[in-house]
Amino acid sequence: MTAHEVLTAPTAPFGRALCAMITPFTAGGELDLDAAGKHAAGLVADGCDGLVLSGTTGESPTTTDAEKTALLRAVREAVGDGVPLVAGVGSADTRHTVELARQAERAGADGLLVVTPYYSRPPQAAVEAHFRRVADATGVPLMLYDIPGRTGTRIEPATLLRLAGHPHIVAVKDCAYDLLGSTKVIGATSLAYYSGCEELNLPLYAVGAAGYVSTVANVAPRQLRAVLDAFDAGDTAGAARLNRLTLPLAELMMASGLPGTVTAKALLGAGPVREPLQPAGREATDGLRRAYEELLAATR
Repeated sequence: MTAHEVLTAPTAPFGRALCAMITPFTAGGELDLDAAGKHAAGLVADGCDGLVLSGTTGESPTTTDAEKTALLRAVREAVGDGVPLVAGVGSADTRHTVELARQAERAGADGLLVVTPYYSRPPQAAVEAHFRRVADATGVPLMLYDIPGRTGTRIEPATLLRLAGHPHIVAVKDCAYDLLGSTKVIGATSLAYYSGCEELNLPLYAVGAAGYVSTVANVAPRQLRAVLDAFDAGDTAGAARLNRLTLPLAELMMASGLPGTVTAKALLGAGPVREPLQPAGREATDGLRRAYEELLAATR
């Protein structure tokens, strides 16, 4: 049993180290299933326990329902049945979210990532009802996605405490920046918390989270996983040191004014982004490359 298990005994239904995977496109802007399969297999080989497809990093707002299904099936073929695949099915429309959930279940998803309905800013009773409708629609476990900075609406801790009783609601991707609230829910429920903000991967893990869902893992999966491995081995100082090494790249990728999809694709050369997103400029790409190479040099 690891130090983390002794201290916090978390559940990790989809593994600890998850990548919020980009969706590669061809030069003409079409879905590149061959590149997606190769990228997915490489991520697993480099230490990712599971993959989250068709999330925000996967450009879900601009991919069609049919493309989401095709992507899931292609990645499943590439990585096999032993790798958990969590399909993003969130939308601002409950009926559409339910249909996407059923579609993902038919395509073989191991989990569903369901974001809070955005733009309409529903009150908490409506947020709770939305998640329950989706959870009731399939037999696939749900990871709720709490990211008020994008959706305009939190999943309040009190709402999470109520939703934790649903048998299909098993996890939370946490981008609420409320360590106190998250710690309370972790302590009071069996929900598996996954950090969705790289700078909080280690702090949240230390108070009982199951792991992370990371955009930066598209380019540095081994380095991010090493932080958790060190912590689990009881080397908390080493975990903190390794975590600090990842922060310059994480900051440039996630907090420089460009979306993580854009910065990840700039580093990977994984084809264009779909409008309204625009590719990173030369100066931004050069800065990302320098930070990435410095991380590689520091962690060899």
